[in-house]
Amino acid sequence: MNAPEVISLIVFLVICLAAGAMGGLVTGPAVKTWYPTLQKPSWNPPSWLFAPVWTVLYVLMAIAAWLVWRAGLFFGTPGILFGLQLILNMLWSWFFFGKHRPDQSFAEILVLWVSILATAVAFVQVNLVAGWLFVPYLLWVTFAAVLNGTIWRMNPELGRAG
Repeated sequence: MNAPEVISLIVFLVICLAAGAMGGLVTGPAVKTWYPTLQKPSWNPPSWLFAPVWTVLYVLMAIAAWLVWRAGLFFGTPGILFGLQLILNMLWSWFFFGKHRPDQSFAEILVLWVSILATAVAFVQVNLVAGWLFVPYLLWVTFAAVLNGTIWRMNPELGRAG
């Protein structure tokens, strides 16, 4: 890799990890206070698992975006979809942990899931590896959507405006 490629990879890593950090601003406090009070399924992962999993996923996202950028096709539909899914990713944390609204976050995560799939499809058309790097993310968000929906069902009082 030459210097501009290394710098661009670092930029993508910073963008993706910063998105994760922004979501963490509302997630962190709620994980210590609000989240433990919720009814959760027996298969709910331990809280400590989420940060490492998300860190790996953000790194994979960054590498995928960088591969598409390297191909010269990031600016356009692939880049727009990538930006959209990253924004939706951050918004989910705000709905679930910030607003304490599993109902709203469930609706939002479904839109996020579609945007991740669309990004993966757009990326795979440019670079096969870039598209496949989105598969773990899509699988994790699938699991997160099921968990989100289950938590909402187990805590119906959180689905009411108030």
